[in-house]
Amino acid sequence: MTNQYLIPLAVPMLLFDSDLKRVITDTGSLLLAFGVGAIATIVGTLVAFPLLPLTSMGPDVGWRVACALAARHIGGAINFVAVAETLHIGGSAVSAAIAADNVVVALYFAFLFANSKEGEPDTSETTTTNSNTISDEIQTSALSVADPESVSDTDDAGAGISLSTLAISASVASTLVAAGRGLTKWLLPGTSALPMISLLTVAAATARPKFFSRIRNAGTALGIVFIQMFFATSGAAGSLRLVLQQAPSLFLFSALQIGVHYVVLVLLGRGIFRLPFRELHLASNANVGGPTTAAAMAQAKQWKRLVLPALLVGILGYATATAIALALGPVLVRLPTL
Repeated sequence: MTNQYLIPLAVPMLLFDSDLKRVITDTGSLLLAFGVGAIATIVGTLVAFPLLPLTSMGPDVGWRVACALAARHIGGAINFVAVAETLHIGGSAVSAAIAADNVVVALYFAFLFANSKEGEPDTSETTTTNSNTISDEIQTSALSVADPESVSDTDDAGAGISLSTLAISASVASTLVAAGRGLTKWLLPGTSALPMISLLTVAAATARPKFFSRIRNAGTALGIVFIQMFFATSGAAGSLRLVLQQAPSLFLFSALQIGVHYVVLVLLGRGIFRLPFRELHLASNANVGGPTTAAAMAQAKQWKRLVLPALLVGILGYATATAIALALGPVLVRLPTL
């Protein structure tokens, strides 16, 4: 039931705020840093998988888990779930991957915070937005820091959570799911409908941003509940012994993947594009953790002008990471491994 009904509904609900026009206009050079970070994650996956192909997880499973982790390190948990569901990764493998990756991500965030200087960046180094909007962003992101994978309210037009907005968000999500499944059955029979559902949601949110801004809070709340139910059911169906067996190799894979991500990010971001370290670190946080962890970092480091851009590029990760990771799968299958 969770995989068949709740996950397809969670995907569009967490993408209600994915207005691509707003992302492009309001993020400035942080958008470039985020793009470099996404490329760095792809390079990290291409380097880590041949060295640590995760063969102990079973035949034809390692590359699927590698794709799911790549999706998480470009977008967030919603992308991990979408790729895991699309590639039919078992509950035990999902539980082991999440357990190991959470440890690596926590250590990586500590590294980013320790190596980032506090204080407002110079106006020449970052994008600026309306000061009233930024003030609202700081307050709303602070309210959602407790949930690192949620998308906080980033706009005065956003409505609160009520029975009405919950019902509308569920209805809209159901419509997008039905349309996505219908188009997938027509265009790509036999494949998962989640990528098409994501594509339709992003297109709709970009075309009608004001409408979706009124239901995004309710959609996010429901979507998070459904995602947590997926992880709970996956963990219940998994084997603790298998998780303990697989965690060391997954820990090493995730650590190498993120390590290469950081090295490539700095080499490209600083060496070619001359981007400041604060933007590179913030973009990396948005890649690996998602929109709210990035906004929380910007707030904690007193980079007030970067709070809104951090949220927006994180949402862009939600919108694009699933397709990127799925496209990476055929490449990983053909790579020679040790």
